[in-house]
Amino acid sequence: MQWSYRIGRIAGTDIKVHVTFLLIVGWWALIGYSQGGPAAALTSALALLALFGCVLLHEFGHILMARRFGVRTPDVILLPIGGVARLERIPDEPRQELLIALAGPAVTLAIAIILYLVLRLSGSVAQVSQLSEHQPFLAQLVTINVYLLLFNLIPAFPMDGGRVLRALLASKLGLVRGTRIAATLGQSLAVLGGLY
Repeated sequence: MQWSYRIGRIAGTDIKVHVTFLLIVGWWALIGYSQGGPAAALTSALALLALFGCVLLHEFGHILMARRFGVRTPDVILLPIGGVARLERIPDEPRQELLIALAGPAVTLAIAIILYLVLRLSGSVAQVSQLSEHQPFLAQLVTINVYLLLFNLIPAFPMDGGRVLRALLASKLGLVRGTRIAATLGQSLAVLGGLY
């Protein structure tokens, strides 16, 4: 992808950031600065980076599962809308694609549970049922991960939920027809979301 720059490499997979990702971090820091000066700018930027750290772990869930089936993943790109792990090929069997698609959300769920347990074991009484700037950062991170999990499981291809749907459909109808149905549903949901 153009305008993407490599910032590291983990287990044979390049970690890249798109230039627009850097712009959103700067924008987020600027908002923090306008609300509370340099300390708030730093806190805002670090909070966004922590969130994208969770997104990167999510993508590595896909990557590690893909490797179990011999599918290489040359890179993962961080964008303002999330992360994209690029698979070299579609897995051979629908079951493999199903497991690869579910691996990312499973990591996100694990992150939310672990952070929630840390929050509770530390004695915090913070609520995680709603997102609020008045909550501790850890509580906000739990809530955001839960929202990301639920959003990502919407059956709109090419999101993970759409890939799960395609894998299930492909096991009964074949890859081409399963992809066509999942893509059509994804487009329909996108239009409905846009109208909403």
